[in-house]
Amino acid sequence: MHMFVAHPSAPSTGSSHFTEDSRLQESNRATTPLRFGAPFVSLPDPPPSEVETAGAPVTDPSARVDGRIIEGAIDLLRQGETLLVVLPDGTYTQTVPVAFGASIGGHYRHCLDHFANVLRGLDTRRIDYDDRERDRRLETDREFAVGYSRAIRLELQRILPDKLQDPVSVRCEISYRPGDSPVVESTLGRELVYAIAHGIHHYALISVMARLMNATLPTHFGVAPSTVDHRSITTK
Repeated sequence: MHMFVAHPSAPSTGSSHFTEDSRLQESNRATTPLRFGAPFVSLPDPPPSEVETAGAPVTDPSARVDGRIIEGAIDLLRQGETLLVVLPDGTYTQTVPVAFGASIGGHYRHCLDHFANVLRGLDTRRIDYDDRERDRRLETDREFAVGYSRAIRLELQRILPDKLQDPVSVRCEISYRPGDSPVVESTLGRELVYAIAHGIHHYALISVMARLMNATLPTHFGVAPSTVDHRSITTK
């Protein structure tokens, strides 16, 4: 089974875990892309909305939708990396009392954990949100977090859009009451949509903390695309 590789000596927190490929030496060096067992293709940035059939381009509605989902994930991760490469180390790790003592690094690590768990599903067809890596280095080492984020983004660029139609079983605890976490059926595409929406909401929290520390944010950081569209319409 192929696994996402991100850190060499990360402890296992469950039945599946990540191991390290290479440590980011500087913020502008991308981690080597790795295999997840899915069909891969070198996609331009952004991925194309057409597929080749019998030598002629044919519009495939499902491929266009799935490609847009992959684009959305790639764009979100790139937006986060844009912030991280200019954010001072102290700002990245600073806890903010009014934000429940959390840090920007903690929220970004949490977002990456969800994307990484979705990518595990490429091989296993099982996604377990309860079994996240929670590697503290992603919270405390800004450059390491940039490298990890770029590794995930590069893997997303290599996924064929129709792979998102694959069914997966998803485990996630959603109740404070005693009992087992429910397992539901989904698709890789639906779970990638969830990881994107989940990430946007955490970006919103990051944007609040960043502003409290007078940090500069990328355009539309932490704002949902639908909100950006709505604002553009209502301000015309």
